[in-house]
Amino acid sequence: MSEAGPTTATLPPAPKRGEPGSGGVSGNGRWLRLARTGFQTRNLIVLAVVIVIAYLAAVPLFYLIHGTFVENGSVTLDAFGRAYSAVGLGEMVWNSFLFAGGSALLAMVIGTFLAYVTIRTDAPFPTLVFAASMVPLIIPGVLYTIAWILLSSENIGVLNQVSSAILGRPVFDAFSMPGMIWVEGTHNAPLVYLFMVAAFRSMDPAMEESALLSGANRLTMIRRIALPLVRPALAAATLIMVVRGLEGFEVPALLGVPGGIFVFTSRIFYELQNFPIDTAAAGSLSLSLLAFAAVGVFLTNRFGSGRDGQFSTITGKGFRPHPIELRRAKPVVGTLVLLYFLVTAALPVGVLLYTSMLPFAQQFSLDVFSSMTFDNYAELFDDRAFPRATMNSLLLGAGAATAVVVLAAIAAWLIARTKVPGRQIVDQLAFLPLVVPGIVLGLAVSFVYLRNPLPFQVYGTMLILLIAYVTRFLPYGMRYAVSAIQQISGELEESAYVSGASWWKTFRRVLVPLIVPGLLAGWLYTFIISVRELSSSIVLYTPGNEVLSILTWNYYEDGQLTTVAALGVVMIGGLTVLVTLVYAIGTRFGLRDR
Repeated sequence: MSEAGPTTATLPPAPKRGEPGSGGVSGNGRWLRLARTGFQTRNLIVLAVVIVIAYLAAVPLFYLIHGTFVENGSVTLDAFGRAYSAVGLGEMVWNSFLFAGGSALLAMVIGTFLAYVTIRTDAPFPTLVFAASMVPLIIPGVLYTIAWILLSSENIGVLNQVSSAILGRPVFDAFSMPGMIWVEGTHNAPLVYLFMVAAFRSMDPAMEESALLSGANRLTMIRRIALPLVRPALAAATLIMVVRGLEGFEVPALLGVPGGIFVFTSRIFYELQNFPIDTAAAGSLSLSLLAFAAVGVFLTNRFGSGRDGQFSTITGKGFRPHPIELRRAKPVVGTLVLLYFLVTAALPVGVLLYTSMLPFAQQFSLDVFSSMTFDNYAELFDDRAFPRATMNSLLLGAGAATAVVVLAAIAAWLIARTKVPGRQIVDQLAFLPLVVPGIVLGLAVSFVYLRNPLPFQVYGTMLILLIAYVTRFLPYGMRYAVSAIQQISGELEESAYVSGASWWKTFRRVLVPLIVPGLLAGWLYTFIISVRELSSSIVLYTPGNEVLSILTWNYYEDGQLTTVAALGVVMIGGLTVLVTLVYAIGTRFGLRDR
């Protein structure tokens, strides 16, 4: 029985024994049955999910566009003039692309190097590289940025104190374009590493071995053979990093603005801080950023893969990868790996732990160890905002993860199991929020509920944050759900239909248990990134509805660096437990291979 059999939504389910139509079916009976099928629970549930996805993805963007171009009932471009008169368009575009391109290049160089040496060579310390690859999940961007402020600020920065002692002057400046590129690039490098590991792992090493046997040195072999073979992965990862740089908020806001360097995201945020708030001007900046991000995603899809077979190295012939021996280069590579772990993981976490135990932010010296205290932690737990923000983050994370998984599971069934015309539109709608930077999405959602009053309050409540989280992270849930369903044959569902089971019972009792590993992975990932979300939250939160990322931001804005550090240590500890839980559950349910 084929996978596209009775499970397709264009065919009615098989009638139960004894029902009309179980034998021969007349023309009138067939049409009556088709009409009755249109009102089945299945169709109503799927239709409701499609409407929700379309609403979440398209309606905020419609209101954003309408609110930007329409003022006092007429179409106008005045908002663009007001927005770009405050800061030059050319300067902002240049800063945005310099920051995005520079951080992407740094992340690609570091991540690709680490992926290659750990997968294709006998480099030492691969466990340290994997541990550091978890940095983007464990250390939220706002905390990673603050950690580098503590490391490289002119007055109290530990690294600048060391450089002053050695060179006689501070050499590190986080509040500059190079500093911004360094922080964003090193934070994104682990993501490139995870992306490129899969490409190098699936690459047949026969061509590399042939090049070495032909007399090519290792650098030539890497440049002429290895990198061209993974060109699709390199292109896709580069463009994804550029898009992440364009939508990045924490680094431009915390490092760029004090240095007078504005990019689109930081300008949008500070446009919303002026009084009276000019939402139309902020909308014009948002649409400009959205256009650039959309172009980046289009290029990712357009050039991220080559022609069929162009870069294929896995064929019907089996192969066994043999790691390349580094020989004399092994100590050098090992030193670089240790340095990478020190810079991206040990130093940021260490400076947060160190600062969290100081009575106040001060320069490093041996004397401070005698004055270390846990008072900052006591102050943190005594602050009523902390348990409230913790509870809000946990509730929003669990609620967003659950909603995303439910919507994604049903929408993925529609995409992967039916031949309904236009079903790919649902997939494209669900993917749409991935193009929208977080701060732009937050502004778009606020447009909806500020300009379209409902019978119940949405703006200023936790509900609007939940809506923003579900919208923003729906694409990730869809990827997990679609890939999980595509790995399951439709024969088991067909058997359930033939046995008389309804669609809902089949979906709930047969399909969902089979795709639990994928759904669980999507739930846990969505939960983690929801707990640390800042860029859309900072536009939508109101006092009393703070989440942990907002609390971190507020503490920093108030100059409470030691309290920020204590909160950071607590958050990193909690997120480490969550990541460990992901791994433990993955081992139990088979997520390790996903």
